[in-house]
Order: sequence, then C-alpha cells, then structure tokens
Amino acid sequence: MSELSLSYILLAVVLCSAAQLLLKAGTNATPVGWALAPRMIGVTVCYAFSRVVWVLTLAKTPVSVTYPKVSLGFALNAVLAWWLLGESLAAMKLVGIGFIILGVVLVVRS
Repeated sequence: MSELSLSYILLAVVLCSAAQLLLKAGTNATPVGWALAPRMIGVTVCYAFSRVVWVLTLAKTPVSVTYPKVSLGFALNAVLAWWLLGESLAAMKLVGIGFIILGVVLVVRS
C-alpha cells in the first residue's frame, strides 16, 4: 500500500471521527432540535470531505485492504471522547481498543 493511500485512509478516519465528536459536543451544548442546526454545518462538512477522501482511497486501494482500517475510528473516537468530552475510558475499553489495533495490524500484514 502506498503512503498516499494510507494517508487517505487515515484522513478519512480522522474526518469521520471529528464529525462524530462535533455531533456529540453539539448535542451536549444544545438541546436536540432546530437549535442544533448551525452546529450541524461542521458535522456535514467533515462527513462530506471524509466521503470524498474515501472515494479517492477506494480508487487506489482494494476495499478488502482499506475497509478494516476504518475500525481505527472506534479507537480514535473512544480516546478523543475521553480527552475532549470527559467520557469514561475504563480498562475494558482500553483492552478492546488494543484488540482493534492488533486486528488492524494483523490485516495489514496478511
């Protein structure tokens, strides 16, 4: 896999994670409803760019190689939600994150 393809994958994962975190931060700050609409702009932009980057990734890399790396978003979201939003990150979550990362490493090496 080329460095460009890997960069696209990581950028897509980061953008998708950013959208999730922005959405959660918005719902924490504003009651769910029309007041949330302005905050949705950032979420929509992140998702839109992540989809464009994802299409660029799939154009250059087989989906069987690319898609398993999307699971890194689960780990990234958990860590960033703990760091930025004060969510819990218990030992079992850390073990799960370790398994996710190990799984991605195994898929990459196969």
